[in-house]
Parts: sequence; structure tokens; C-alpha cells
Amino acid sequence: MVPAIAAEQGVPLSTAQWVLTIALLAGAVVTPVLGRLGTGRLRRPVVIGGLGVVLAGTVLAALPLGIGTMVLGRALQGVGMALTPLAFAVARDLWSGQELLSRLALLSVATVCSAGLGYPVSTLVAAHFGISGAYAFGALLVAATALLTLRHLPPARDDGVQPVDVVGALLLCTGTLGFLLGVSQGEHWGWTTPRTLGTGLGGLLLIGAWVAWSGRRTRRGRQPLVDLSLALRAGVRTPNAVTVAIGISLYGLFSMVVLLVQSDGSGGFGLDAGLAVSGLVLVPYAVASIAANRVAMYLARRVGTGLLLPAGCLVFGSASVLLAWRHDALWQALLAMALGGLGGGLTFSSMAMLIVPNVPAEETGSAMAFNQLLRYLAFSTGAAAAIALLAAYGGGEAGFVAVCLTMAALCVVAAVGAAADRRPAPVLPSIALHNPS
Repeated sequence: MVPAIAAEQGVPLSTAQWVLTIALLAGAVVTPVLGRLGTGRLRRPVVIGGLGVVLAGTVLAALPLGIGTMVLGRALQGVGMALTPLAFAVARDLWSGQELLSRLALLSVATVCSAGLGYPVSTLVAAHFGISGAYAFGALLVAATALLTLRHLPPARDDGVQPVDVVGALLLCTGTLGFLLGVSQGEHWGWTTPRTLGTGLGGLLLIGAWVAWSGRRTRRGRQPLVDLSLALRAGVRTPNAVTVAIGISLYGLFSMVVLLVQSDGSGGFGLDAGLAVSGLVLVPYAVASIAANRVAMYLARRVGTGLLLPAGCLVFGSASVLLAWRHDALWQALLAMALGGLGGGLTFSSMAMLIVPNVPAEETGSAMAFNQLLRYLAFSTGAAAAIALLAAYGGGEAGFVAVCLTMAALCVVAAVGAAADRRPAPVLPSIALHNPS
């Protein structure tokens, strides 16, 4: 709904893009924090409190108070992204054996299906009741979820309370915010102006300070926000690198498809299909992701896991190439999204299978938390960079094609790197059921 929000609020597209970027940014920062807090006896209050924050943000975004208030509300909604891993943790406490596997499979499929359903439903509501109506509808869903949680969510085992690296969280939050602000506003401020360079480079410096701070805590035997030493281990570094590349490409592709569907053609491209159709066009991605998850499990059993990342990257990159080559009809956009779903499903569903066997059992949570953090940061960067690149390439159809090909090139680089550093891992059925896409 980003283009529609830009038109309704009378702001540039790059400013409206923050309603997507800020939620992903908040999710990136809050996920490791809530992951630490939610591992002990505070899990139930953390989940209930998180839903309360999401509800407050959804109500705030529904109020007609301007783009600033909407962005603030979307930041609060981003806390919801940190609650899904806690749902898996609850399942691990309640069930075991085959019953646990069935619950994890149900949660994984539900995550993808609900995302695919959420796009067309929310855009359909927005088409009839406006942007505020769509957020009000979301508030009703969150309120119902909170009531069900209050009634049914059991308390966790009393494993104590995990310490949270507050300094690390602040450094990561402000650093990422500065970097993304420079990327998204560079077209308006000027890419070589001191304001853009200072904001972007300042953000990178703060992220570097976070890395140094985390390493220092680790050497002193204190638990950092995320254990960064795991990121460079053999068998872990390549999946993490691919996560960044595909995450950026994924939200770049999403942004380009939505822009294509809603643009009226005055800029040289566009289908002028309206808000509701722009939601429906994302459904093939969700459906194909579910199918790809099953394909990944089959391939892992038959030929091993070494080919999953290179194949997934190439398939996903071909979706961007297809969109750059053919974008004159709606079916072409639908086909590109389905192809992207296959590639994304192959890639993301294999991450846990590749990472978990290469880290000690006691460090599994930290390793997967870092991978999830990279994913959210990549999503945020891709969402902001796609619009910035479109402007940098001169806009119009030529700029649209250039952005798509840039995203495809990033996927090819990731595929080559993954193929050069293949480290087959054993198949873990309980992990393979997860579909983080």
C-alpha cells in the first residue's frame, strides 16, 4: 500500500516507503532482545506485552494524524515480527516427537499462508474503507489474538531471565536507522551531500561500534545481544551471506512489482491495476514458497543440501530477469512472483538445515538469531534501496529494468559464492519443516 499512502498523504514515494522500512527495522532490533527475554519465565508476559505494543501501533497508524504518526505506529507494529520465534519456542515446550513436528509444520505453513492471505485482504479492505480502515481491521485481528493469548498461552519453565545487552541494542538501532535514512533520502538530499554521507556513514560507523562492542563482551565472558563469532564459522558464513543478498533482492522485487502494478504508465511503465490487485499479485509468492519448501526437503533427502542455496539464488534471480524482460501484462508479474517464491522458498527453507549442524547445540539459538537479524536488516535495506536505485537510474522504464537487473546480479553473485563454499550438512527433519520465507 506504499504508493497509495504516498498519494493520500501527499509525500514522496521514498518518504512513504518508511511505513514498510521502519517496521522491518524495528523487527530487526527487537527480535534478539525479545528472544533473550522470552527464553525464561518472562515468555508469557513478553508475548502478551508485545501484542499490546503491536495493537497500540496498529491503532495509531489507523488515526488520520499524518505520515509521521503512521510511521511511528508502523514502528510499534514491527515488534510483532519478534513474536513468531517465541511461538516456536512455546511449541517445543508443549509437545515432543512426531506431535511436535506436526505442530512446527503447521506453524511454518500458517506463517506463509497468512502472509499470502494478508496482502489481498488488507488491500481489499483499503480499497473500500481507505488506508485507515485497513489498519483498523488489523487492530481487530491483533486484539482477538491478544485475547486468545491471555486465555490459552501457558507459562514457560522457570529458567531464569536472560540478560539483555542494552548498549548493543542502542548501537544497532541507531546505526541501522542512520544507514537506512541515508539510503532512502539520498535522492532528495543529494547522494554526495554532507547530509547524506554523514547520515549513512555515521550509521555504518555505529554498526561497526556495535560489532566491536559485541566482540568485547564476548571476550570478557559476558553475553552480547548476538554472538557474532558464530557468523564466521565454516558452514555458517555462507548461509548468512546468502541471507543478506536474497533478503535485499526479495524486498527489491516486492517493491518493483507493487510499483509496476499501481503505476499509471505515465513514467513509461505501469499496469494501472489499482491497490487491490497489487495485493493479489503477491499471493503467488506465498503459494510457491510453500511448494518450494517441500521441494527443498525432497532434494535434501535425495541429493543433499549443498545445492539448495545456489539453486535457490539462481531461480530467484531469474524472477527479476523475467520482470525486467516482460512487464507489459499482469500475468507476467504473477509469473515473476511465482518464480520468486520458488527461489525464495528453496533458499530460506534450507538455512536452518545448513547452519544448525555446524554450531554447537548450546549455541543454536544465538546462531539462528543472528541469521534472522541479518534477514530483517536485508529486508529493510532492500525496501529502501529499490526506490533509491530507481531514482538514481533516472526513473521511468529504463530505471525499472535497471533495478530489476541489479537485484538479479546480486542473486548471481550469491549463487557463485554459495557454490564455491558448499559444505553439505545432514538433513534434520525437524528443522526442514520450518519455512522462514
